[in-house]
Amino acid sequence: MLVVECKGTPYEIGYQHGSAAKSQVAGSIAFYTGLFLKNCAQTWPQVLSHASAFSAHAEKEWPAYHEEMRGIADGSGQDLLSIVALNVRTEINFGLFSDGCTSLAWNTGANAWLGQNWDWMTAQKPNLIITQITQEGKPRIQMITEAGIIGKIGFNEYGVGTLLNAIKVKGVDAGRMPVHFGLRMALESTSAIEAVQKLEEYGMASSAHILIADATTAVGLEFSSKTFARCLPDELGRVAHSNHLLMEHPGVVDTVWLKDSLFRVKNMLEISGKVGGEGKNPSWEEVSALFEDEQNYPAAICREQTEVTGSATLFNILMDLKTRTATIRMGRPTKPDETIQLSFVDTDAKTP
Repeated sequence: MLVVECKGTPYEIGYQHGSAAKSQVAGSIAFYTGLFLKNCAQTWPQVLSHASAFSAHAEKEWPAYHEEMRGIADGSGQDLLSIVALNVRTEINFGLFSDGCTSLAWNTGANAWLGQNWDWMTAQKPNLIITQITQEGKPRIQMITEAGIIGKIGFNEYGVGTLLNAIKVKGVDAGRMPVHFGLRMALESTSAIEAVQKLEEYGMASSAHILIADATTAVGLEFSSKTFARCLPDELGRVAHSNHLLMEHPGVVDTVWLKDSLFRVKNMLEISGKVGGEGKNPSWEEVSALFEDEQNYPAAICREQTEVTGSATLFNILMDLKTRTATIRMGRPTKPDETIQLSFVDTDAKTP
C-alpha cells in the first residue's frame, strides 16, 4: 500500500500527496465520475459546478485546506475543482449515496480502543493510501484516506483518533464545514473534546457520524446540516455506531438507507459485551476479532459486496489511543490482503 510522507506548508503537503499518489488521485476522480453519473445523474462538469461554491467558501474560511487541495491538484496534474469535488463528495451528492461502516470506541481502562470496518465499493480500493502529515504548529497525523482527500480515518501524536459513518439525511449547507474537512480538523486537535467543540462551532454541511476519541474520552458526534447530538459511552465505556441516527434530531428524517445498519450496531454491542463484560480487559486479538464477525452475511460487520449489499469491507483499522498504535488490515479482515502497522514513538508523542 502506498504510504506518502507529507511535510511543510499546506501547499507543499498537498503537492507531495498529489505527486506521490498521481495515479490513485486519477483513479479516485474516475471512480466518482462514474458513480455520480450512475447514482445522481450528474456529469462531471455538473459536479464541478457544485464544487465551485464549496471552493470559494473554503478559500475564505479554511485557506490552509484550500491551499492543500491546490497542492494536490498541481502535484497530480488535475484541476483544482476536481480535487475540491473529491473532498466534498458527501455534500455534492445530497445524500444520494454514501459509504457505510461499523465503528467502535471502547475505553476499557487498560486500553482506549478505536476501530472500524470501512465499507465501500471494491472499485475504489486501489485508490486508498496512507498519508503521514507533519505541519508546523499542528499535531502530526497518520491516516488512511481516499487519494485526493485531505481528511479521513486515523490518529495523531496526541492520541486523538477519528472514524466515519455515513448517514443519509436530506439537506446540505454549502456555508458550513464539509465532512472531510471536519475529519481533518478533528485530527488537528489535541483532545477529543476540543475536536468536538470545533466542529459544533463551525457547523457541518451535511449528515454523518464522526466518532472522536482520545486516551480518556470518546464522543460520537452525530450531525445533519442543521443539528448536532452527542453519543456518549455506555456503562462499559463503549460507543458503537453504524449508518443510522441513534440520537434525537428534531425536524430531521433519517432514511436508514442501509437496513442492516440496525443489526450491525446491535450486534457489535452484543459481541463486544461477551469479551469485555464483568471487568474483563479484552486483548488486541479479541477486539480485532469483533470486526471479523459475519453474522447476517453478506450484510455483516465484515461485509461482502453483492448486488444487494452494494459494498464490501475495504479495510479494518484498530487503534489503541493510549499507546498511539494502530493496525490496518486491507480487504475483509477475515482474509486481509496486507497488514500495516502505524505508531508514534513514545518519546516523540505529545500529551494533551
